[in-house]
Parts: sequence; C-alpha cells; structure tokens
Amino acid sequence: MPQNSVIVEIRAGAGGDEAGLFAADLYRMYSKYAVSQGWTLNTLDSHPTDIGGFKQIVFELKGENTYDKMQHEGGVHRVQRIPKTEKQGRVHTSTASVAVLLKPKEAEIKINPNDIKLDVYKSSGPGGQYVNKRMTAVRITHLPTGIVITSQTERNLQQNKESALAILQAKLLEKKEMERAEGLSEKRKEQIKWAKRAEKIRTYNFPQDRVTDHRIKKSFHDIEGITSGKLDKLIKTLTKNS
Repeated sequence: MPQNSVIVEIRAGAGGDEAGLFAADLYRMYSKYAVSQGWTLNTLDSHPTDIGGFKQIVFELKGENTYDKMQHEGGVHRVQRIPKTEKQGRVHTSTASVAVLLKPKEAEIKINPNDIKLDVYKSSGPGGQYVNKRMTAVRITHLPTGIVITSQTERNLQQNKESALAILQAKLLEKKEMERAEGLSEKRKEQIKWAKRAEKIRTYNFPQDRVTDHRIKKSFHDIEGITSGKLDKLIKTLTKNS
C-alpha cells in the first residue's frame, strides 16, 4: 500500500457564521474518517471564529492511500439546513471550499530561501484577540509567485515556519501540475482532479437526510453518519466512477 501525505485546506465560503460552522463540520468529518483509516492528522494552520467555526483550517493527513481516497474531495461543498442561530426555522444555504494538495517528496519542490519573505507576529484567536504573548505566528510570501501562507497553530516559531513551508511546497507543486495541464488535451485536463477545485461538487441537505454528489449525480442517505466520518461508500463510488 502506498504511503503518502496530503494537505487539506478548508475555507468558509458564502453564508457568514453558518459557513464557518460548516467548515468546522467538514474538518470534523475528515478527522473522524482519518481515524477510521488509521491515518495521522496534523493541523498546520487555523483561523477560528467566535462561535466555534473556522474561517480557514489547513491540515496534513498521512498514511496509506491518503491521496487516492481524498483526491475527489476538492471543490465547493454546500450545506442546506436550519442554523442554530436561525429564530424563524428557515433553511439556509452555505458553502465551504476544500482543496486537496499532494504533499511533495523532499526533492520534488526546492524553495530558494532568497525567494521568500518571512514576517513574524502574535497568534490571534476568535475576535482577533492575541492568544500568545510571544511572536510565534508566521507569514511567508513566495516572491516569484505572490503566494502568501500563514501558520499560527503551534506555540513554537520554528514549527509554524515548517508548517507554512510545507503548505507552500504543496501549493507550488499544484501550480506546477496545473501549468503542465495547460499544454494537455481537454480529455487529460478532465482527469486532473485538482484543476476542478472551483466547482460545486456536493450538497449536504439536512432536512431531507440526503448527501448528493453532483459529479456522479448520485444521492446517499444517513447524513449524520456521513458527516461523522462514514465516507467509505461515497469514496468507493467516486473512485469507481472516476
């Protein structure tokens, strides 16, 4: 079984506070799925909201077949449900985007230290308050591409720097692959899953207990189980149809 690592980035989209809560639900879903697969999870960066959601969270999954099983999760996920904050009982629609990046092997992506600008600042929590008095959070700007990465999860500056560099390497590998895809045929482009990140791929409809994957036009029931990490049936069906 191939051992590999992926870096997963979840960002809250449209829907305000509810989108942040949905981003946290997706993180919980993938965390529980990772446990069921015997994978390890390491959080590289997170920006929590005031009410327990995430504006953004980035984490690494490591273990057997992580990329094979997670590659179809990249795209826009949509939720339809009555938010906890909704007084009138109306169903709201919110979104979160997921990116799944293959973590490069050591020799695959080399970063020239002269190509990065490093800024150090204090970590902030929900509402912007500082959670650490020391300057441990980092912001790395990759000058040739303009890609900006932050990391503030660890209480140690060096660990945050390593986390930010790991995310940057994965993004540079993705950029390289997408540029390579530009020169390929349309059919081959279709096969490159990470080039399709911007598409709406799945809807989680809580009132109807239904999860629909729009790429294979198939619906699954037991939404509570699925969002608690029981993703095997979805992932097997996607793998079979890809």
